Amino acid sequence: MKSEVRTVALRTGISVPCFVQGHLGEANDDDATALVLLHAWGESWRSFERLIASLPSFTLVAPDLRGHGGADKPEDGYSLKAVVEDVVAVLDALGVARAHVLGSSSGGYVAEQLAVMHPELVASLILVGSPLSLQGKPPFASEVEALTDPISADWVRESLSWYRLLHTVPVAYIEDRVQDGLAMPAAVWKASLRGYYDAVPPTEAGTISAPTLILWGAHDHLVPRHHQVTLARRIHGARFEIYEKTGHLVLWECPERVAEDVETFLSGVAG
Repeated sequence: MKSEVRTVALRTGISVPCFVQGHLGEANDDDATALVLLHAWGESWRSFERLIASLPSFTLVAPDLRGHGGADKPEDGYSLKAVVEDVVAVLDALGVARAHVLGSSSGGYVAEQLAVMHPELVASLILVGSPLSLQGKPPFASEVEALTDPISADWVRESLSWYRLLHTVPVAYIEDRVQDGLAMPAAVWKASLRGYYDAVPPTEAGTISAPTLILWGAHDHLVPRHHQVTLARRIHGARFEIYEKTGHLVLWECPERVAEDVETFLSGVAG
């Protein structure tokens, strides 16, 4: 299936690179025409490359979020609601009236907020290691607040040790995530993290009505089990799948299994 990376100018005042696979706008407006992939804090759309390789027949949209990857990096606009409005602007610019939305880690937080604020846009939700709440400063916030430019590659590599990996992840993939980190100036590292932990958690701000699949690693030390159970309870009818012997970065560790679960889930939603 045809794929390309487009530079998309958004009505929110920034431009972002966006990976697009397939042909957008060919289905009826009431149909979910794409699976939208929202990456985690400190990453870029390229963190989905291994998942994308396992979804060759899907119409996919994967933007860089504000301040990340090749996206514009303004001084402000990093609140959770502002990032959601960027995603809405991406869909509008690409002519996507309704979509399935998958978010990894904090990208899942963005997806949750999108489903609360714009339920008409979200046909279904797939949350991969997505938090219930990010309120309150995380343990590494003081380290992030101390960052100055230029960002050190050694610091970025060390920051990845915050996330325990139980599966083998290709070295080249990890080095790509280091490059993602280096693409972000210190001010963006700080502002984007603040935007998440200052926000009211999405499921406390409103209701999610979209069919939802929650994927969680049993050894996730950042997103505890009881939070995921609560998240599943707050979303009526949500399916909760546990990946044993897997940490927080489910997408990094098990992209092929995530792809299988996505295909199964979406075939049921479509049916």
